[in-house]
Amino acid sequence: MVLNEKQIQTNLNQLPGWEYNDDYLVKTYKFSDFKASLTFVNSVGDLAEEANHHPDIVIQYHNVKLSLRSHDEDGITDKDFDLAGKIEKL
Repeated sequence: MVLNEKQIQTNLNQLPGWEYNDDYLVKTYKFSDFKASLTFVNSVGDLAEEANHHPDIVIQYHNVKLSLRSHDEDGITDKDFDLAGKIEKL
């Protein structure tokens, strides 16, 4: 079920640094170097595979931008927040 904007904002309060931008949940992580970025991305990939829910990922040397959206439901759902919460525990 697609969440409305109020539900999205309420859930964002539990995820520091995440934003709702252009119909995506978005966060950029900063790392010391490219290798650390890749290690993080591989860990995110493992979580995404387990959840069968895959974020868009952009790697720019020591920055990793993640964008989450439930494409099959054309909006933000609980699956997006569940995956974001797991990513925050990495």
